[in-house]
Amino acid sequence: MKFGVIHIIRNSIPNLFTLANLFFGFLSVMYSAQGDYKNAAILILIGMMLDSMDGRIARMLRVESDLGKELDSLADIVTFGVAPAMMAYYSYYSSFGAVGMAVAGLFPLFGAYRLARFNINAVKSSLKYFTGVPITAAGGLLTLLTLFHGKMPGYLFVIAFFILCYLMVSTIKIPSLKDIPLPKYGIIITLFLGYAIYLVFKKEQLRFPYFIYVAIPLYVAFIGYQLVRTKRKNSTK
Repeated sequence: MKFGVIHIIRNSIPNLFTLANLFFGFLSVMYSAQGDYKNAAILILIGMMLDSMDGRIARMLRVESDLGKELDSLADIVTFGVAPAMMAYYSYYSSFGAVGMAVAGLFPLFGAYRLARFNINAVKSSLKYFTGVPITAAGGLLTLLTLFHGKMPGYLFVIAFFILCYLMVSTIKIPSLKDIPLPKYGIIITLFLGYAIYLVFKKEQLRFPYFIYVAIPLYVAFIGYQLVRTKRKNSTK
């Protein structure tokens, strides 16, 4: 009986990370609707970290499952498809009315197609590259662009938006960088944190995204774990 409970808990741990990823995506949508784009962005950032962890934890615990893979895709479409699109809509496209809604809605549509294609080709895919830009990377980049869109011409934001949509469903080969001891999309995460630190130096405490206090310890802890794990792996070779 005790072994059965431990087995259930062990199998549930990666899925809890995935569900947390989805929940942070939902919260991001809520913050975007309230006009708090910085915290909305940080919540997507935290989702990116959790997305980097769930698969690795499942492999570490040897509890990979089809349920976990399907759940991961459902979480990704919310956190990296719907949530960034809602940020883009409320901060920019909302001024264009129904047209803005239609354009913003294209991002999760392209992302869903990309995820579906990846799922049916996962067995055939190479470990060295992705076919098309992953929705996590595209969602992270769109979030960054949304944060800075006020400092760039509107047409550049729209062009970048459509380029990201296209790249997700393209057949371009993107290096996976799986051998690097950083979370997936570590560069994007670092840019997020750099922006938050910039806000501190600007002394914009009232606008400082308080969810960063969750993101920074999470990121540092995971980087430390990855470095220790890589060092142990290299020492056993």
